Amino acid sequence: MALKLLPLAYPLRSLRVRWTSSAYSAIGIALSVAVFSAILSLRTGFQDAFSETGREDVAIYLRPGATSEGESGIRKEQVELLKKGRPEIASDASGIPLAAGESYLALNLKRLDGGTTNVPIRGIEPASLQIHGADLSIVEGRAISFGADEVMVGRPLGNRIKNCRLGDTLQINYGLFRVVGVFEHGGAYSSEIWADADRLAGAIKREVRQRVMAQMKPGVSIESVAKELEGDKQTPMKVLGERAYFASQTGALGGTLLVLGFLIGGIMGIAAMLGATNTMLASVGSRTREVGILLSLGFGRFAIFVSFLLESALIGLAGAVVGLLLVVPLNGIETGTTNFQTFTEASFAFRITPGLLLDATIFAVVLGLIGGAAPAWKAARLLPTQALRRQ
Repeated sequence: MALKLLPLAYPLRSLRVRWTSSAYSAIGIALSVAVFSAILSLRTGFQDAFSETGREDVAIYLRPGATSEGESGIRKEQVELLKKGRPEIASDASGIPLAAGESYLALNLKRLDGGTTNVPIRGIEPASLQIHGADLSIVEGRAISFGADEVMVGRPLGNRIKNCRLGDTLQINYGLFRVVGVFEHGGAYSSEIWADADRLAGAIKREVRQRVMAQMKPGVSIESVAKELEGDKQTPMKVLGERAYFASQTGALGGTLLVLGFLIGGIMGIAAMLGATNTMLASVGSRTREVGILLSLGFGRFAIFVSFLLESALIGLAGAVVGLLLVVPLNGIETGTTNFQTFTEASFAFRITPGLLLDATIFAVVLGLIGGAAPAWKAARLLPTQALRRQ
């Protein structure tokens, strides 16, 4: 005998008749979905800003044992040995190696909205600009002149940090640097301030470099280079691809945002789930006679269970739609926070992806299903004779 299920019109009609209580439950789920999605979109935007923009043909050389360039330190003589002596490094048309010794430190600056934050400042060399190439664009002013006390700043910083707009003067230790350019970069570099590495070293009285950035020749395996230099006597180095390096810098904040999203979303989801349970229990109580009639007409207990469960899933789906409509306008809005890996300001944008939308929808429907499971089971366990006698 074929399984006889109730038509979809039945739970839809019930939702339409009891739309007020169903709407309250859907709104509770919607708020949970909105918070859950907003936090995860922050995490997605942060991770994409770092991991998706690194290039596979660019290598980062660090001090052995360093987990980030902030912990690294490379002597200038080692930098020169790497730039001029490593066969894997590509050269430009003039035969000059496409490698740059770069310094990196955190500069404590005032925020426009109050308080202070650590902003990364990078000392660069002419080869740095060559390596970045088309990934870097000057949107205001010009690039720095090497040998001058000038800086160029990432565009998002102008809206968040004082003295980071074109024409401003930025104090670095006892040196005054003029902002001559604003640049855009599709990744983590957009949160930084760039200056001439030698002029910056003079201002902070620190001659060491934190990393060497180099463009690799075609076909070079960065893993092989890393293995070769790991035990090198003259220039021992830790070598990572740029993309792999940036991906390694997202673990702490990315993990925190993931836990925060599930924690807050879970707490709000429990409340929303209890609201859905109350709504469905009230629905079962007011439709007891209907259930008795359906059972008398030959619909099985499983059909009753599925119908009520589907109704609660539809409430969850409605909550997903409303919640996502609330959070989608955040897509692309720029924000910033402290990267716990480097303890410096990181600027990025909310990013709503199809995968995130799907996850949020599943989250909402699951909340509805869990909230409706007990009432659906209660409805399915009713005896026809008892159900028909109830007023």
